This record gives sequence, C-alpha cells and structure tokens, in this order.
Amino acid sequence: MQPEPNNERARSAVLAADGTLLAGLDAAAFLRCLLSTPRIFGRSAVVSSFGIESAVLLHHVSEIAPDTPVIFIDTRLHFEETLVFKEQLVKHLRLSDVRSFSIDPLSQKREDPKQLLHLTNPDRCCHVRKVEVLTRALRGFDGWITGQKRHQSATRAGLGRVEWDAERNKAKFNPLSDWSAESLVTYADRYGLPRHPLLEKGYASVGCAPCTTPVAASEDPRAGRWRGLEKRECGLHRNPHIIAASAA
Repeated sequence: MQPEPNNERARSAVLAADGTLLAGLDAAAFLRCLLSTPRIFGRSAVVSSFGIESAVLLHHVSEIAPDTPVIFIDTRLHFEETLVFKEQLVKHLRLSDVRSFSIDPLSQKREDPKQLLHLTNPDRCCHVRKVEVLTRALRGFDGWITGQKRHQSATRAGLGRVEWDAERNKAKFNPLSDWSAESLVTYADRYGLPRHPLLEKGYASVGCAPCTTPVAASEDPRAGRWRGLEKRECGLHRNPHIIAASAA
C-alpha cells in the first residue's frame, strides 16, 4: 500500500529517527523519548503478551510512566498460568492502564464457534484472534511498543529498534531488540521481577495453550510455537507491511 502524504511524512520522520534522535540510546533512554512529555512521536501504547520475557520491558515502562496504556490481546486460549502471571505483574509494577481486547462475539460465532480453528487453519485463527483485534486496540494511538528481540528466532534476527507499520500507519518500536537472553535474566534478577510460572516447566516462549509446547535447550525460544508446522509468527509482527528503518 502507498502511504498518504501525511503518513509518508510521519513514516520518514520515524524511520529517520533511528539514526538521529534515538541513535545510541539504551532501552531506558529510548523509552523516555517515547513516553515522556512532550511525546515527540505522538501517543504510543505498549503491546504485551505477558509472556516469559515480558517483565523486563514492563518494568522499564513502570519506572518511566506507569500510566502508559498496555494492551493485552486475550485470545481466550491462553494458559491459565499466563492470566495469573499478568495479574501478578500488573500489581507488582503498579501499572495503572492495562487494557484487554478479545475477538468480538460476532466474529467468534462466524469464524470459530467451537474454538477448533487452530486445528484446521492456525494462520486464520491467529489472524482473527490476534491481528484483527490488535488493529482495533491500536485505534487512537500513533505508535506501538513491543518486546521483540533478535535472539528469539531466526525470523527476528534482523529486527531493528524502529519500524513503520504501514498496514496500520503507525510507528513501531522495539526497544529491547538487541538484548540477549542472558541480559534479560540478569536484569530480572537485579530488580527481583516475577517470573512466568511456565518457565520452570521448560517453556521459553508462551502463546496460546493449544499451540505451545516446551522446548529443548538446543532449540531457539520460539521452537515450541506451532510445533510441527512451518510457522513461527502469529502475524502481529512479521507481516509484509512492516518496514524497518534500514529499508527506509
């Protein structure tokens, strides 16, 4: 899709910032630029799965602006442990504006009335339970902030800190993209952050319960997602409309 003139200017400004205003900043300074007043890039929301590695990004946010909107996509297929962890982490970090969004009842009835779509068409299931829901949740925001990291899988190895989501005409920021698994653990230990209960059961990445399995030590963190399929992403992040700063 071709951006409209105003969106083209916004896209160029956001992507250029990766090499100017945001260049060389650590994660905390990067987030301060996004979340402090005046908001140079407009109003952004954090999108969090409250998964295995979510606590580090959310702790950064809580230290800078705990009233930042945090969007949680409730697919209604999450592990119970994830929902419990979400409540624990929100309370621990004193996040004051966590918003849950789910598939609307009509779409549920039309697309997946028996909640079995993940067995026959997992891509479609992800699209109606995650991608479409996120698009609705991000209305009114100029950008979104994610916890994606390069180490998580081969599909994320080239991830930059600044992208443009052309499908939604919004900036997309990945402040922890260059963090290693070891640095995440060190940070979580330093600040005594709660850990997802499924970590101890061998889960390195957690999505919906029917489509997530534990991983072996030799596998990448997302190998347990959609086990047995050539699928590593739900479509929220690696869609053809995401433009990296390096491709600007």
